[in-house]
Amino acid sequence: MPAAPSPRPHSHPFVPYRPERVPVDEGLRRGQALHDLLARRRSVRFFSPDPVPAAAIELAVRTANTAPSGAHQQPWTFVAVRDPETRHRIRLAAEAEERAFYGRDDLQEWHGALARLETGADKDYLDVVPWIVVVFAQKYSTDETGRRRKHYYVNESVGIACGMFISSLHAMGLATLTHTPNPMGFLNDILGRPRGERPYILFPVGYPAADCEVPDLARKPLEQALVHHP
Repeated sequence: MPAAPSPRPHSHPFVPYRPERVPVDEGLRRGQALHDLLARRRSVRFFSPDPVPAAAIELAVRTANTAPSGAHQQPWTFVAVRDPETRHRIRLAAEAEERAFYGRDDLQEWHGALARLETGADKDYLDVVPWIVVVFAQKYSTDETGRRRKHYYVNESVGIACGMFISSLHAMGLATLTHTPNPMGFLNDILGRPRGERPYILFPVGYPAADCEVPDLARKPLEQALVHHP
C-alpha cells in the first residue's frame, strides 16, 4: 500500500476537507432525485400575489453564496425588493427598455427566436410578485481606505451563483424568471447601487398563479448536450 502523502506546506490558512464518500449506487440515486426535481422547473410569467416569507429569499441567497467564484472574491450582490412602489418603478423602467427593444427593426431575428415564448414589452408580473431580487455583478470592490480591488471571472462566478439561487427557489416550491432588460442601468439608480456594480439579472420571485401556463417546450436530449470524447 502506498504511503500517505506528507502534509503540504502552505503560506495561507488551510483546513481539512473530508466530504462524505457516497457509495456509487447512492450517489446515482441522489443525482437522479436532483435531476427529477430540477427537470420540473420552468420559467414563469404568471405569478400569484401570495406572500413569500423573507426567510425563503434569505435561504436562497445563502445557497447562492455557496457557489464557487474566481479567486473566491464572491463578486455578487443580491438586492431583495418588497416595497410595491419600488417594484412599480422598476416595472415602468423595464417596460420602457423593452418597448425600445421590441421596436427595433434590426433585431428581427432575435424577435423571431422569442416568438414561440410569446413575450412582449408588458411586464405586469413585476407589480404582482411579492419580491423582486436584482443580482448585481461587482466589477471591483473597495477596502476601508477606498482602494479598488479588481474582481476576476465575474460573469462566470455570478452566473453560477444565480443558477444555484434559481435551484434553491424551485426546491422551495417558488418560481422565477431570468429577466434582463437591456440596458439595465436604471436599476443602479432606483436601488442606489454603486457604479462598480453592474445589474446582471432581475428575478421576480413568487408562487405560480393558479392558472399559470408556460410554453410547451422540450429540453434537448442528452446526446445533444454531452459528447464522450474517446
